[in-house]
Amino acid sequence: MDTVLDKKPEPKVKYQSEKKTTRITNIIVFCLLSVGAIFMVAPLLWMVATSFKEIEEVYALPPVWIPESFNFIKYVEIWEKGPLLQGIINSLIVAVSVTVIGTFTSSLAAFAFGKMNFPFKNAIFLLLLTAMMIPYPVVMIPQFIIFSQIGWVDTLLPLIVPGLFGNIIMVFFLRQYLTSVPNSIIEAAKIDGCSYFKIFYKIIFPLVRPAVAAQLILWFMTIWNDYLGPILYLNSPEKQTLQLVIANFNSTYAIQSDYPLIMAASVVSLLPMLIVFIFFQKQIIESVAISGVKG
Repeated sequence: MDTVLDKKPEPKVKYQSEKKTTRITNIIVFCLLSVGAIFMVAPLLWMVATSFKEIEEVYALPPVWIPESFNFIKYVEIWEKGPLLQGIINSLIVAVSVTVIGTFTSSLAAFAFGKMNFPFKNAIFLLLLTAMMIPYPVVMIPQFIIFSQIGWVDTLLPLIVPGLFGNIIMVFFLRQYLTSVPNSIIEAAKIDGCSYFKIFYKIIFPLVRPAVAAQLILWFMTIWNDYLGPILYLNSPEKQTLQLVIANFNSTYAIQSDYPLIMAASVVSLLPMLIVFIFFQKQIIESVAISGVKG
């Protein structure tokens, strides 16, 4: 009896030891993540602070994080010294048209590959995945030659038209997500006389809407920040997207050391993405969670 009583405290000591180890681990992880967050957020804070500084404060030693007076003059000058508004409009035209239409076509393709039966379905899908593994620089020159021969250079069409046919990453993601949808639902709808398109927009699309929303947001952010595509095809200032306008600000006014002007333009270009993330961060986080579970 005494031996049994003597052995009872051991699980409690073991539990306290594990709890202490977990607490120490959590503290170490928190400290590492905090350091990483500082390295990620500090440049953004420096960019915002610099946009309000005088030029002399940019080169001050020690560095001045908070300007003596917040000068908004650079936010007025950026609209006068470059086609910033036209760049925003062009970026919106490209990003909105591609993401809206491309998301629709990607959803249809995912439904076809995930729930329909047709010859060589798996082979075609594997071919699409193989094409995704080809680096863009490999097809960059042939694609440019094709677009130049049909007269699309210096227009927004090379940036818009290819994306209208869908995004293979979104197709793959939604196809994996559709594996959780029972085939019995589709079979029941077919028995009731529904066409495949009606099954898609009445049953499938409402089920995958959270995944579609998350992928649409991420795709919009990618297109908005794209620099390589616009610099290949766009030459005229009135046709350039926002990222090219910002790059022109950098090359023009860096020589004059007018970094507050460059930073003000960069802050304006960042605002749409910041707004999108603030309002849709739930969908973005769900996208990461879903991809981890369904993949």
